[in-house]
Parts: sequence; C-alpha cells; structure tokens
Amino acid sequence: MEFHHVPILLERILELMQIRPDGTYLDGTVGGAGHSSEILKRLSPQGRLICLDQDSTAVETATKRLADISDRATVVKSNFVNFESVLDGLGIGKVDGILLDLGVSSYQLDNGERGFSYRTDAPLDMRMDQSNPETARDIVNNYSEADLTRILREYGEEPFARQIAASICRARQKAEITTTFELNELIRSSIPARARRNGGHPSKQTYQAIRIALNRELQVLEDSMDRMIDRLSSGGRLCIITFHSLEDRIVKQSMKRAEHPCICPPDFPVCVCGRESQGKVISRKPILPDEKEMEENPRSKSAKLRVFEKK
Repeated sequence: MEFHHVPILLERILELMQIRPDGTYLDGTVGGAGHSSEILKRLSPQGRLICLDQDSTAVETATKRLADISDRATVVKSNFVNFESVLDGLGIGKVDGILLDLGVSSYQLDNGERGFSYRTDAPLDMRMDQSNPETARDIVNNYSEADLTRILREYGEEPFARQIAASICRARQKAEITTTFELNELIRSSIPARARRNGGHPSKQTYQAIRIALNRELQVLEDSMDRMIDRLSSGGRLCIITFHSLEDRIVKQSMKRAEHPCICPPDFPVCVCGRESQGKVISRKPILPDEKEMEENPRSKSAKLRVFEKK
C-alpha cells in the first residue's frame, strides 16, 4: 500500500513558516512528504531541509518523493525527540523553522495491518515505529487493570475507563485478545447503550489512549518543545499541528512559558529570577482548517495549528 497523507493546513503552514530560500528547515514528522515537498520547492541551492520520521515506510516514501524534487533534502529514520543528535551529526546548528504534524497518517489508518483503525479487523499493533518490540497487544494483555484504567482515563479521556479495563481483564483470563474487532466488542459491551447512541464510535477514545501510551506521544512532545525553541535561529518559527486536546494543551502551555518564563511572585516590582523570554506566540488562538479543507479532507476537522517565533 502506498504511503498517502493529505497535508493539513498546507497554505497556512507555508505562509506562517516564512520560508527563506537560503534557510535550513526541519520537518520532524515527514510522513508522505506533503508539507516537505512544498517547503523544498521554495528553497534555493543554498537552502536545506532535514526530514525525520520513525515509520520506515514514510522514510522510504519521503526519500524518493523529495529526491525527485531536489538534492537539498536529507531524510533520516528517527523519532523527532532525537532531533538534536540528528542535526549535530549533520553539522547543523540553528534552524530557521521546525514543523511537527502530530496526526496519524492516512496510510497508517487505512493500512489494516498496522492496527491503528477500529474500522478494520486487524492484529492489535499501533506501532508508529515498527522496530518497537512492544505492541498494542502487549498493553491490552499485560498491563494491570489499574494501569489500563489510568491510560484510558488520562490519554483517552474515556468516561467508562474503569468498566472497559475490567472487561479487558476478565476476557484475557480466558484467551489472549489479539485483534481490533475483539477489542471493539469488549469496549462496546462496557459502554451503556444510551452513551453508545449519543456518541461517535465507542472505540475511538480507547484506541487513542492505547496508541498514545504505546508510542509515548505526550512524553516525546513534552521532552522536545523547549529544546526545539532553543534550536531556532532568531526569527525562526516552530509550527505544530495537533489533533486532540492533550497535545494542544502541551503545545499551548510550552509556547506560553517560552514567551513569559518569569517565575517571580506577581507582587515583585521587578523580575529577579533572570529568566528571559525566548520569543513570542504568533497564534494567540489555534489556527483551524477552513470549511473547504474540512469538506475535502474530513480528517482535518480536529486539527489545530500553533506557531511560535524565536526572539
């Protein structure tokens, strides 16, 4: 199956990154190279684009697609949390812009073998990096009931987390849970009929929670934000597209903290903590897709873009 992912908020990204033809840019989640291919087209022979992805198929696809445009792109298989070591290895110091698109790609959702979608009967996988030895199957079958409840509640904001975790633990005592449809049935049976009728697919929040836990998505984002801002050159911009409230909260708070880092008590007449602003938040409110984009690409409906500019 070909790696396919429609680049979300593409025109706004190209506008807000303020791409300089001779600049150096980092795409930390290259996917199918939708955003990167357009960034690369705007670079001169002196410009450079570094692309990362932890998905091997994405790396292979992006390498080929970008090579057809220019030789100024370097694609590396790596989680973006390791971006500093990648840049150091390439002899790159500051960068003029960083992009993160934190959504699961259309390829990952539509490829049943990857186990990301509750709409296809497939093995419980959900690994973004397929070299990771742990899968969603391991979480479902090996985590304690307390840990499952916590994961579903914190990462999926699932109101029936306790009931779903209990159903999983009862079922796995009889036989290992191995497929998405087996998990779907356990989730469905744990949620009252009235709640199932009023909401979307009953498995949505549970799948989100397991995927986030398995791929350490929130930890990776939290560990990367401050370091990415530090690595920007003056006037450089960090652009991040999120798809659920937990990610957006981390991005919003990190950017706000970088703009106003002072920790002095509010009644102090002057700042004595010595913490200086790293720059400014460009997007006071999240930037959303317009109606046309949401109609053409329904998966863009939950996207939110936030932008920070380095001082």
